[in-house]
Amino acid sequence: MGFAHQAEKVEKKSSRKKKDGGEEETGCWVKLRFMGSCMSSRSRVDNSMSGRTAERKPTKEKSRDQPVVPVSSTTGSNAESASSTPKFSEELKVALQLRKFTFIDLKLATRNFRPESLLGEGGFGCVFKGWIEENGTAPVKPGTGLTVAVKTLNIDGLQGHKEWLAEVDFLGKLLHPNLVKLVGYCIEDDHRLLVYEFMPRGSLENHLFRRGSLPLPWSIRMKIALGAAKGLAFLHEEAERPVIYRDFKTSNVLLDADYNAKLSDFGLAKEGPEGDKTHVSTRVMGTYGYAAPEYVMTGHLSSKSDVYSFGVVLLEMLTGRRSMDKNRPNGEHNLVEWARPHLGDKRSFFRILDPRLEGHFSVKGAQKAAQLAAQCLSRDPKARPRMIEVVETLKPLPNLKDMASSSYYFQTMQSDRARSNLNAKNGIRTQAGFVVRNGQPLRSLSSSNGPQASPSQHPHPSPKPKAKES
Repeated sequence: MGFAHQAEKVEKKSSRKKKDGGEEETGCWVKLRFMGSCMSSRSRVDNSMSGRTAERKPTKEKSRDQPVVPVSSTTGSNAESASSTPKFSEELKVALQLRKFTFIDLKLATRNFRPESLLGEGGFGCVFKGWIEENGTAPVKPGTGLTVAVKTLNIDGLQGHKEWLAEVDFLGKLLHPNLVKLVGYCIEDDHRLLVYEFMPRGSLENHLFRRGSLPLPWSIRMKIALGAAKGLAFLHEEAERPVIYRDFKTSNVLLDADYNAKLSDFGLAKEGPEGDKTHVSTRVMGTYGYAAPEYVMTGHLSSKSDVYSFGVVLLEMLTGRRSMDKNRPNGEHNLVEWARPHLGDKRSFFRILDPRLEGHFSVKGAQKAAQLAAQCLSRDPKARPRMIEVVETLKPLPNLKDMASSSYYFQTMQSDRARSNLNAKNGIRTQAGFVVRNGQPLRSLSSSNGPQASPSQHPHPSPKPKAKES
């Protein structure tokens, strides 16, 4: 897609998360895999308050998200620079409903930013679970009052004061059921913190890809897709001034207790074009694998850039695969390029659906979702639908009951797949449409590029699918 892999510095870190085994749910941002940077930040925080030294915990895995690096810079604005910290009083636009917290209140609310309260880390900094008064700012005993997620700015991170201001500015004035609610903020000396509502089901990314998780049922996947689409549609067409989200991906879609989707992390959001303008020109920022190709190549950002990113996420939900996965066989690293030829085929698209669904998905719904993904992923931005049109297409899909498990075609396909697996165990493989044993073709079989095993998933938050739906 034309990304510059060799650039010296990336513009945005990807999220890094790990299950929080000490809490009853995964939390708004799940437990961090790499705690080093968070703990070094916490060390500075504690030293500034009490001289204490933070603990460190060993970790094992890195996030697979790869940030987009700058490809072109067509403006001279410092709005996306993390280098300088301008005067707070001149730049902060505070909505009246936001609460202003003191640093000591948030330190006590998160139990001194201790590792057990850590929920995760992004390019902005670390996120901790905390408890405050229902209608105030004072800390309360854990398990009482209002549960919140407290995000701290890492002064050594790749995002800085300007992105912090963007979060306050956008989420402070944009209120919608499908946007994460910003409760308040704190700014004292070098400390920059944001306080959000706590999202007990964590991120969509963890439900789809976390090792050992149960698969999300079809109806819930479509419910999440619909909620996320409503959030983007609000930003594009219902906000007082259009907003381009610019970093739509599975890790930024958070889920409440009922699996209602809410968009989070507005640090890269931009106000959309006004008047007759079709786009805004800006430095290329976002996450590799989700950014629209025309944006990567030209720096021209429009609402259709978000539509493309939505198409990528919808495809991840359909297939159970990550947008970029170098652990896949050659030709399957890039999800969009691998899946694109199948999306318009009413028969072959079944082969790219997440095998963990085991036929428990709507045939008509899957067909419509695949067609919608293909439209959103069009190489021509003008051919992509508006998000309000995406919402209308998705509305009926969570409630469709024509399960593939009762479809004759699906049963035949499953039988062919089982036969292929048995042949593989017996040393028989397929090649160019033929079964091959010891290099000799035997007879024709089904296509050899059926679905591969999707990444393993995290068990706790995802409900177990029913055995059969009527």
